[in-house]
Amino acid sequence: MYILNALANLEVDPMAEKKKRKKLKKKDSQLLIRINGEEREQFIDLCEQLDSSAAREIRRFIRDFIAEQETNLDE
Repeated sequence: MYILNALANLEVDPMAEKKKRKKLKKKDSQLLIRINGEEREQFIDLCEQLDSSAAREIRRFIRDFIAEQETNLDE
């Protein structure tokens, strides 16, 4: 009974869990690339249409590329 009461009074901080995950994947580097201005604008427009950001999509591409190449190297 005491344990149930203690658990009921326990406050859960959902932000604390987010902070833990954020610290594990801290963004601490930049990648500077040169691209055609027209392609840049098209890319940014498409990202906005998808309710995303260019940075998020590039990070996703990099993660997917790394995973794919690691799989190919293991074969």
